[in-house]
Amino acid sequence: MAHHHDHDHTHDHTHDLAVFQHGRPPVDRSAIQGWGADLDRKNRPGVPMERTPPRIDAPLTQPEPQRQDVEVLVSPERPGITPLFGSPNPPRGVSGMVRRAAFKETENDIRHWLLLLLADRIDVVEGLVDDLARGHVPNILGEMGIKAEWQHNKKGLAQKVAIGAAVAGVAWYLLSRREDR
Repeated sequence: MAHHHDHDHTHDHTHDLAVFQHGRPPVDRSAIQGWGADLDRKNRPGVPMERTPPRIDAPLTQPEPQRQDVEVLVSPERPGITPLFGSPNPPRGVSGMVRRAAFKETENDIRHWLLLLLADRIDVVEGLVDDLARGHVPNILGEMGIKAEWQHNKKGLAQKVAIGAAVAGVAWYLLSRREDR
């Protein structure tokens, strides 16, 4: 079952059948370009184009650890901090408390990610409060890209406004009902 790829040689894919596919019989995938790249090296389509020895210009030593000046939250799945971690803003305020709670959960737990999303939303509100406390009134509509949205996606903007109005209306209705009791 030899065939031709876009290079000078042919090779045989007769043994390149998937062994297990959830109870189904094996399927011949030899017609898929690039199939078998992880199989035997003599049958790999890229072998003539590969460079031997591979070009690895970077040193294969552990990088010098970055100095840690702020609190860096670390996943419980990995012991310690990675040698390089960027320059994060330290967790602060309520959003920082929520982030710390998120990093007590493993990354495969949905609570980890939902707490991080919540922390991001809280951080936005905290940033607005900080701006107002310093006497700076933020241009919320400008920062949200309303002008660009109006220019390029009027339908999407109308949907967002309608949804926002509906949510505000329901909230107002529920709060006014509560006051009537």
